[in-house]
Amino acid sequence: MRVRPGVEVASLSDVGCQRENNEDSHLYWEPADDQAFQRKGRLAVIADGMGGHEGGQEASRLAVDTVREIYENSFRDDPQAALVESLTAAHTRILNFAEQHPAFQGMGTTCTALVVLGHQLYFAHVGDSRLYLMRQNQILRLTRDHSYVGRLVESGLVRPEDAENHPQRHILTAALGAGREVAVDGPEHSTPLRDGDTLLLCTDGLWSVVSESELEMAVAQAAPTECCAALVKLARERGGPDNITLQVLRVGD
Repeated sequence: MRVRPGVEVASLSDVGCQRENNEDSHLYWEPADDQAFQRKGRLAVIADGMGGHEGGQEASRLAVDTVREIYENSFRDDPQAALVESLTAAHTRILNFAEQHPAFQGMGTTCTALVVLGHQLYFAHVGDSRLYLMRQNQILRLTRDHSYVGRLVESGLVRPEDAENHPQRHILTAALGAGREVAVDGPEHSTPLRDGDTLLLCTDGLWSVVSESELEMAVAQAAPTECCAALVKLARERGGPDNITLQVLRVGD
């Protein structure tokens, strides 16, 4: 995988301690052509599948592969619109696959995708796989969970600090492949990035057992590769109840 100067990238996926199969998928992609790179930038995607071992694996794989394919071939000049188009296409492909293969009925996946173009960040997501921005020893969650507990937090019925351990935190209200329509979430404007900023994509196998302050500390203390290894190790030490997948992108030469 070629990574041009300007970011340091690392990723790691682990089955965890209580699952037999890893239903998460992830990728990092840059166009091989330099002119295309100037238009498309860098793409990172993470997905957490559901619907049984094979169903979850297939749904998350379809999601990341489709997002890359559609984003790569999109003629849109707006990366944000291209990301929304890509996730919407992934939703349709997962639905069609399940219809053509009855054994996979009920398959679905979360999906969070980001693009770094120059020093601008674009992102889109469905589900509860998260994107964090770490800057100057502060952590900011850029995505909101599409989950039952996420709605309770937004309505003020559950405190944010209680949501991470809520017994119903894994009930999703949106996923690719779930329902006929999907509403892809994303910001209205891009986020300017600074040298030294770090982006963290992760599935709930990490954030549900490792606090945000611990995520920030791990990112601050180590290079991306070592950070990924340390966080997976910590999640496994706490029982590793789910698959654990993360990607870390540090901005700056």
